[in-house]
Amino acid sequence: MLFCMGMLGVLLRKNALVVFMSVELMLNAANLAFIGFARAHGGDVGTTGHVAVFFIIAVAAAEAAVGLAIIIALYRSRKTLDIDEIRAMKH
Repeated sequence: MLFCMGMLGVLLRKNALVVFMSVELMLNAANLAFIGFARAHGGDVGTTGHVAVFFIIAVAAAEAAVGLAIIIALYRSRKTLDIDEIRAMKH
C-alpha cells in the first residue's frame, strides 16, 4: 500500500519535489518489505534481507543528495518546479 501511494505520487503529481518524495516513499516501502521478509523467514535469509536494506538505504542517501541538488539547480535556473514546464523549456 505504501509503495502504491509512492507510485501514484510519481505518476500523478507535477511538482518535482513531491515526485522526489514519492520515490523516497517507494524506496522505504521496499525496505519494509525486505525487513518483513527477513523477520518472517529468519536464519540466513534474514541476513540477506538486512544486507539488502543496508544497500537500499545507502542508495537512498546518495539519491537524496544528488536529487535535491538537481532540484535546487532547476529551481534557480527556471524559477519553477513544475515538471511540465521544465519539459516544455528544453532546448
